[in-house]
Amino acid sequence: MASDLPASPWPGVVAHYRTLIDLPPDARPVTLLEGNTPLIPVPRLADALGGGFDLWLKYEGLNPTGSFKDRGMTAAITQAVHAGAEAVICASTGNTAASAAAYAARAGLRCIVIVPEGKIAKGKLAGSLAYGAEVVNISGNFDEGLALVREASERLPVTLVNSINPYRLEGQKTAAFEIVDVLGDAPDWLCLPVGNAGNITAYWMGFVQYQQAGNAHHTPRLLGAQAAGAAPIVRGEVVPNPETVATAIRIGNPARWREAAQALEESEGQILAVTDGEILEAWRMLSTLEGVFVEPASAAGVAGLRKQIREGEIDVRGKRIVCVVTGHGLKDPEIVLRSAGEMVTLEPDFDALADYLEMPAT
Repeated sequence: MASDLPASPWPGVVAHYRTLIDLPPDARPVTLLEGNTPLIPVPRLADALGGGFDLWLKYEGLNPTGSFKDRGMTAAITQAVHAGAEAVICASTGNTAASAAAYAARAGLRCIVIVPEGKIAKGKLAGSLAYGAEVVNISGNFDEGLALVREASERLPVTLVNSINPYRLEGQKTAAFEIVDVLGDAPDWLCLPVGNAGNITAYWMGFVQYQQAGNAHHTPRLLGAQAAGAAPIVRGEVVPNPETVATAIRIGNPARWREAAQALEESEGQILAVTDGEILEAWRMLSTLEGVFVEPASAAGVAGLRKQIREGEIDVRGKRIVCVVTGHGLKDPEIVLRSAGEMVTLEPDFDALADYLEMPAT
């Protein structure tokens, strides 16, 4: 029996928040119905971090290509199509590449992605190739790739869809709207990873805009976390050869550095560096305590919150805190396989299983 419900009640972020997004009114959305991701309460994780506060995860890994990038890409590709573009280009550590490829395919555009050779997780590379992108490896890092695509967009008939593109931020800010829509107001703190710094900039834009529209009473303080091996904003200088297990934030010269610094200042926020060990510990806690599987970079915000609580840098008592987890764990499955250790192999025999489990049989 056919359902009486509409086939697609959620229209995607551009259509849902159209009046709040700076796009031409006659631009037709290019969408995969991104957004509307869950805001998950995580009380066991909150208790493990010391308790006494409400903790939520904005689980952006449930966007169509598995990361928050889809929010910005729907807006960027919508504008590109409206402007008559036939090809788009980006540099990427993986998530932007997969998202650009998917939305370009949806729109019928040619897509070229530049990635640092050997520095992209296989799950992200697989997505880019599956969606039909032309993937070009370079013998350099992300920052060199970004410089290359910037020049290409100035000299070739291609549209740049990295977060330098302002329409990317217009789409990504909708995650802030969604958080307020669910909670009824902004949280006290928003914690998130910082790589190219577009996302922290976009969240601040969204919270400020929603407050100005009368949809929130206040804005949150921002807590940004960079990987210790790729922490240019924390260090106050470009990192020429960034290295971290958190490949999505392995960026030494963020494109939105200035805007992120301004957002941190205006929100009275904090930014800190977390080690790979701290990131992986937070990553394990998310999976084993709450069943939320994310790529390592996604856990950086949780790692930063954990570190600040332990060092007494944040008073969380009675506060409402949201951590943004930016990408699904299947984006980077290699890290799981490397850290899991050797798996046991048994004969298909009940007694062997019972002995291994050390459980009394009835």
